[in-house]
Amino acid sequence: MGSAYMKKLGFIGMGNMAQALAMGFINAKAIAKENVYAYAPHQEKLLKNAETIGFTPVATLKDLARSVDTLVMACKPYQIEAVINELGKALEDKALISIAAGWDIAKYRQFITTNTRLQFIMPNTPAMVGEGVLLFEEENTLTSEEHQQIVELFRSVGLVKELPSRLMGIGGTVTGCGPAFVDLMIEAYGDAAVKYGLQRQDAYVLISQMILGSAKLQLVSGQHPGQLKDNVCSPAGTTIRGVTALEEQGFRNACIKSIDAIMNK
Repeated sequence: MGSAYMKKLGFIGMGNMAQALAMGFINAKAIAKENVYAYAPHQEKLLKNAETIGFTPVATLKDLARSVDTLVMACKPYQIEAVINELGKALEDKALISIAAGWDIAKYRQFITTNTRLQFIMPNTPAMVGEGVLLFEEENTLTSEEHQQIVELFRSVGLVKELPSRLMGIGGTVTGCGPAFVDLMIEAYGDAAVKYGLQRQDAYVLISQMILGSAKLQLVSGQHPGQLKDNVCSPAGTTIRGVTALEEQGFRNACIKSIDAIMNK
C-alpha cells in the first residue's frame, strides 16, 4: 500500500504490540510516518516512543479520533469499554481495527451501536521486523476497499491469514504467545552453548539463525516437520541422541500442555 492513498491511522495505546506494528508499517514504507498518530495516557512515554518510531503523538482520545479515519484499538482489553464510552460519537463513521485479545466483532457489538466499521486482528511482535503473523477474523464490517487496504497494510509486516471467529482464539494463542516460548528455547540452548564454551552473544546469534533457517526451510519446502527432523537424524548419530533426550523429558507434551494452560484457563 502506498502512502499516497493510505488514510490516516491512529493507535489507541502504544504498548509493545502497537510499537511493533507502528515501527513495522513505517519501516516497510507501507504508510508515511506523518500519517500515523497515537494516544496513550502516559504522555512522557508516548513522546519518547514518538521520537524513536516517528509517529505523531496526540494529547487526548478525542484529538486522535479527529485526526484519523482508521483507529487501532491497542490498549489493554479491560480498558476498552472506558475508551468506547469516552469516544462516544467520535467513533461514528470510523474504521476500528482491534488488536486486543478476546475482543472479536461479537463482543464489540455489545458496546458499539453506531455505524463504526469493525475488524478484529491478532498480530504478534515479530511484525516489528516484517515477519509477523496477522490473523484477521473473517467476519468484519469494513467496506471492501477498506478491507483490501488494511490487508495490504498488515501484509507489509508479515503473513496475513483469515480465520473464522471460532478459531481466532487458538490461532492467536499459538502465534501470539508462541514467540515467548521460542525465546525461552533460544535462552535455554544459549545456556547450554555457554556451558560448553561459546560466548553468550555468539550463542544467541547462532541459535536464532538456526531457528529462523529451520522455520524458513519448512515454509519453503512444505515438508512435514517430522520428515525434516528425520533428514537430520543419521542412524546412531548425534542428533537422534538429542531427540531421544528431549522425548525423555516430554518435550512435545510440554509444548501441547503450554497451549492447554492458556486455552483451558
